[in-house]
Amino acid sequence: MGRRCLVGCVVAVLLWSVASAQLRYSISEEINEGTVVGNVAKDLGLDKNALKHRKYRIVSSAPEPLFYVDVNNGILYVRKKIDREEVCERSNTCMVNLKIVLENPLEMHYVGVEVLDVNDHSPMFPEKEKTLEISESVLPGARIPLQAARDSDVGVFSVQQYKLSPSDYFRLDVRDKGEDGKIPVLIVQKSLDRETKGSHSLVLTAVDGGKPPKSGEIIITVNVLDVNDNAPVFSKDIYSVRLDENAPAGTTVIQVNATDLDDGPNGDLVYSFSNSVNRELFKLFEINPSTGEIAVKALIDYEDKDKYEIEIQAEDKGLAPLATQKSVIIQIVDVNDNAPEIEVTSFSSSIPEDSRPGTTVALISVNDLDTGLNGKVICSIEEDVPFALSPSVKDKMFSLVTKSPLDREKQSHYDLTITAKDAGQPPLSSEKTISVVVSDVNDNTPEFLLSPYTFYVTENNEPGASVFLVKASDRDENENAHISYHIVRDVREGNKMASFLNINSENGDIVALKSFDFETVKTFQFHVVATDSGTPSLSSNVTVNVFILDQNDNPPVILYPLSSNGSAQGVEEIPRNVNAGHLVTKVRAYDPDIGYNGWLLFSLQEHTDHSLFGLDRYTGQIRTLRSFTETDEAEHKLVILVKDNGNVSLSATATVVVKLVEPKEAFAASDVKSAAKKDDEDTNVTFYLMITLGSVSVLFLISIIVLIAMQCSKSTDYTSKYLQEANYDGTLCHSIQYRSGDKRYMLVGPRMSTGSTIVPGSHANTLVLPDRRRMSEEVGLCLCVNIWLVCGGSVLFFICS
Repeated sequence: MGRRCLVGCVVAVLLWSVASAQLRYSISEEINEGTVVGNVAKDLGLDKNALKHRKYRIVSSAPEPLFYVDVNNGILYVRKKIDREEVCERSNTCMVNLKIVLENPLEMHYVGVEVLDVNDHSPMFPEKEKTLEISESVLPGARIPLQAARDSDVGVFSVQQYKLSPSDYFRLDVRDKGEDGKIPVLIVQKSLDRETKGSHSLVLTAVDGGKPPKSGEIIITVNVLDVNDNAPVFSKDIYSVRLDENAPAGTTVIQVNATDLDDGPNGDLVYSFSNSVNRELFKLFEINPSTGEIAVKALIDYEDKDKYEIEIQAEDKGLAPLATQKSVIIQIVDVNDNAPEIEVTSFSSSIPEDSRPGTTVALISVNDLDTGLNGKVICSIEEDVPFALSPSVKDKMFSLVTKSPLDREKQSHYDLTITAKDAGQPPLSSEKTISVVVSDVNDNTPEFLLSPYTFYVTENNEPGASVFLVKASDRDENENAHISYHIVRDVREGNKMASFLNINSENGDIVALKSFDFETVKTFQFHVVATDSGTPSLSSNVTVNVFILDQNDNPPVILYPLSSNGSAQGVEEIPRNVNAGHLVTKVRAYDPDIGYNGWLLFSLQEHTDHSLFGLDRYTGQIRTLRSFTETDEAEHKLVILVKDNGNVSLSATATVVVKLVEPKEAFAASDVKSAAKKDDEDTNVTFYLMITLGSVSVLFLISIIVLIAMQCSKSTDYTSKYLQEANYDGTLCHSIQYRSGDKRYMLVGPRMSTGSTIVPGSHANTLVLPDRRRMSEEVGLCLCVNIWLVCGGSVLFFICS
């Protein structure tokens, strides 16, 4: 049993010796990928044909192994470039240990790969540049340690020596710190002077032991720190400047400049007035402690003092400050600093508009505190005003006078700007504005808004009511423009209608004291005078033409059948054997109104048999509509309504009794009746004819007088003509023709002329007649009156003037 145990132990040792082996290879860093490290299978005595079957591989915990093995030949290769400084930082020996495993049976072998260093890194300083500050008072031999350079390589490839660029003031010493390497030390070998050379630039170079060697460098700047060993020095020996008087506060007078060779606080200077300066100067001048700029603090007046001498000093900020004093001379220059002063010694703020040219408005004096040319003053006023400045005998005195006539209505107020300018360089000037009011005089007559006035008044107006208004204006003001009105009442002119009018003297409102009757007066004329309240007063007059417009205030008047006992009734006898269309009789009527108010229409109001008689609505003719029969009654009563065409129409009625008689009776009766009737008719016609002729004559004379007066008082573009007409069919109508501008108007009744046309917008009964005569031919005046009276015959009156 002990023998069996020994054999087992030997086997175990043999198995261990076979299953584990240690190989070691060496390679240089930075070799290319795929470089052969060694044939591991051959060196271990493994069958390369069984490597794949036994799963020959490297076991590694690294995410990206540095090496790999080929299962076909057992060779170890480099997977990627190896940076020794990255794999083995700060280590003199860099060993990478690998585990190679095979299965069936299990074997594990250890392979060590040493990565050898190459000189692939240069020495490097922690900074590219380094600044040192050394006082200029430091003694020679002073040592200043510097930062050492570092090299990632090891051994001879690390930093071996340091070099310093040549310098008269510094040298280099190197101390060996063993494992910490070599430390460079800067030594001062000569005294430093900042004023001579305030900065030194050195180059420190570190060199390794490679072949060829690599190196790195750092730039060392040595700044020499100052000590306060220099006093301030001004840039000039004498400071002198000229300053204009009245320079505004803040104006720079001069800027002094001093320098100090020292640095830092020792070279920073503060400027100030020295203690010997009079304290009054501190009120006039100030100095900027940082810049040395002297500025004006208050008003400088040449008349007070023409020269100032100020002592200033520059002092550094050292611990033991050094100061230097210097004088500044300020010469004050006189300038034209006083503008002329304008004073109005006497002034009339209001001047009448009728003042003659040369009238004095104000006395003006000017003064300038300067002398010489600076005190010589020229006074002027703008040229576009009717005023001028006239020099006085006394120096610097002027008179403001009118140079042309004034007109308050064109301009009632003037703001006059007087300018006084001296002869200095540059000149100074001042202005003064005075206000002159042009007072009014009564030099304008009242002016009516229209001339002449034309008014249209409807008849039957209410007495005491305003009918028209005239208005005048006056360009003057106050009392000179206060206008009162009155109507000219001159009985000698035959203008009696003016006595029925009253005018409001304040506003020109005209009131009629009575009602107008168109049938009595159709037009009249009067004059209104407008008078202002000035002294003396001025006045003007205007002609007022008044046209009376007709109203439907007259009912129709029945001329036939004749009226008796308040009613118009007549009896007509006609033979029973008359044919249709036989004229039974004709109802005749007229209306004193005109136009539509006098346009009459006839209608049957009552009749016994509507099939027997017919009435012409325009002529009033009654005719039979058919032949009579034996059954027709012997007597028929017809009531005829005569109505005008006014807005509110008026009417009258006439009764005609028609009796049917046998033909023989009719002839006998007609002979007897015709004789009597003829006598009555002759008497009636004569009576009516006399009345009509008298009325027409009166109207004609009045019209002639009015029209002649209007024709003479109006311009050629305004005429008025009148024409009375009678309807040819027996219905009397009144009509008026008149002209306004280039149009002729006619107020008509029924059966208007076919050449007439209605003017839109005019009165309802106003027509425009074609004007067949040019305005140049309107020299004369023609008034025609036609009167038609049909009563068993006709009479024609034609009067032309």
